[in-house]
Amino acid sequence: MIGIIKKTVVIVNLIVDTSVWSLFLRRKNIDKNNPFVLQLRQHIERQDCIHLVGIILQELLDGIKLPKHFDLLLDYFDSFPLVELVRDDFIEAARLKNKCRSKGIQAGSIDFLIAATAINRNYPLLTADKDFQYIAKHSKIMLINPSIK
Repeated sequence: MIGIIKKTVVIVNLIVDTSVWSLFLRRKNIDKNNPFVLQLRQHIERQDCIHLVGIILQELLDGIKLPKHFDLLLDYFDSFPLVELVRDDFIEAARLKNKCRSKGIQAGSIDFLIAATAINRNYPLLTADKDFQYIAKHSKIMLINPSIK
């Protein structure tokens, strides 16, 4: 008798920060062995649900000089769902920024908004931005370690 092995597919919800998308898409010479690039590629190949935060999309589109390139990038990101920000995201971002500031940690308001968005949805964040490591020490944000498969 032939045994049937069922493979369980787990879809992961996550947010990918601008720093990783930039390594993956916008560099002239992409380092295919960069651990963040490899990790993002793995999530894409597994068809995990990568969510975009609007400000990340804006950051990625900012500075694109050629309309053709802008449209190509816009088309590429169209397949990723956009997280709808709500009042609690902005409130959590302010709370988190105040808490971190009291601990001597400085980061931009956008980083705190991204962190709050991930925390409020319980989504891990894939980022190469070291500011999030400092934020993580004083919050419930889950960061994806690119060395973990």
